[in-house]
Order: sequence, then structure tokens, then C-alpha cells
Amino acid sequence: MHASTRPTALVTGATRGIGRAIALELGSTHHVILGGRSAAALDELAAQLPSAETWVADLEHDDDLGSFAAGLDRLDVLVHSAGVLGGTTVEKTDRAEWRRVLEINVVAVAEVTRLALPALRRAEGTVILINSGSGFTSSAAGGLYAASKFALRALADGLREEERANGVRVSSVHPGRVDTDMQHELVAAQNGTYDATQYLGAQDIADAVRLVVDLPHTAVAESISVRPLRR
Repeated sequence: MHASTRPTALVTGATRGIGRAIALELGSTHHVILGGRSAAALDELAAQLPSAETWVADLEHDDDLGSFAAGLDRLDVLVHSAGVLGGTTVEKTDRAEWRRVLEINVVAVAEVTRLALPALRRAEGTVILINSGSGFTSSAAGGLYAASKFALRALADGLREEERANGVRVSSVHPGRVDTDMQHELVAAQNGTYDATQYLGAQDIADAVRLVVDLPHTAVAESISVRPLRR
């Protein structure tokens, strides 16, 4: 299949971790629009895929988040994987940091989805929001991140009901702890000892996304929680 015949998927945060694994997984069947901030990293990833293009954007600052949509007739899959941790305790987190995290983890997701909706509706496509276990429960020093993920879950739930009549499916995927750069940062911030055997692999989440995408279109996986077996 070539770009003209393959279904199209857009993956944000595609250059590392979960987003990269998802892009590689969907790349076996889809033409993939790779979203990220580093043109060099996106080009390197695109070279590994049979059919891909790049979309360089900063979800926090870019005034033209809709540039990916130029000439896009249909979008079969939209995966929101980009996200940041940010913050520590409420006491130590100022207003600017709250705005930064919510802008990237929630507001940019809503804006990219809004701009993609015409193409998603034409394809009766699937929107997948990579959330977190923190989208269900919060923890000490994790209030800001959890707040953004609770909001992301609410966004997904609302969007799902809005778009049912248009044939657009909306799914939340909630990974437990995954062996990624973000987890290394989190454990380091907590002065912990990192043991990769206690974590999911990024491919585990890519496999969950594949399950969501490949469901018959008469069904939608509204929420999937994926956690390490022995943790």
C-alpha cells in the first residue's frame, strides 16, 4: 500500500517513548503523520516507515497547530501521545507551571482535535487519547499532572458523546508505569531506584492502541487500563 491507498494516522509526541512505539506500530498499515518538536528526530523516524510525513509543531506555543490539516481529506486515526509531567506539590507549583502543563496536556489536545474533526468525520475515524493511571487517582506531589489527566479523561468522555452521531470513535488508553524517559525523570525526582523490570514496555501500549484501532467499527473501546502484571 502507498500513501494514496493507506488509511492515514496522526500521532503526536511521535519521536520518543510511547508515541514512537505507536507510530512504528501503525506504520505497518497506515500512512503516518508524525508530530513532534524536533525536525531531525521526525525525519529519522519517517525514514524507517513505509509511508510517512512529518509535522513539526510545539504544542505549547505554536500559533498554527492546524498546519497538519492543509490538504488533508480524511484522517482515520488521531493519537494524542504528547504530554509532560510538570509540577511537584501545590505549594511549590506556580500559576505559570499550571498553565504550561494544562496547555500541553489538555488545551492543545482539544485544539488539534477540533482542527482535525472535518477529516475525522469524513473517515469516520478514531481518536485515541493516551492518558495515565493518574487519570483515575492522584498522589502526593502529583496533583498537577493528575489534574491534567482527569481533565483529559473528561475531554474524551465529552467528545465521545458529541461525535457518536458522526461515526467518530473516541477512546482513552490509561497506561500504568511504562519504561520511558518520563518514568526515569519521575523516579529521579522521587530519589528512587529504577528497576525497568517493574514497568510496562512502550510496545505494550502500542499493542493496546492497535486493539482499539482494529476493532470493528460497530464497537468502541471507550476506556482501556493497561498495567504491569506483577506491580
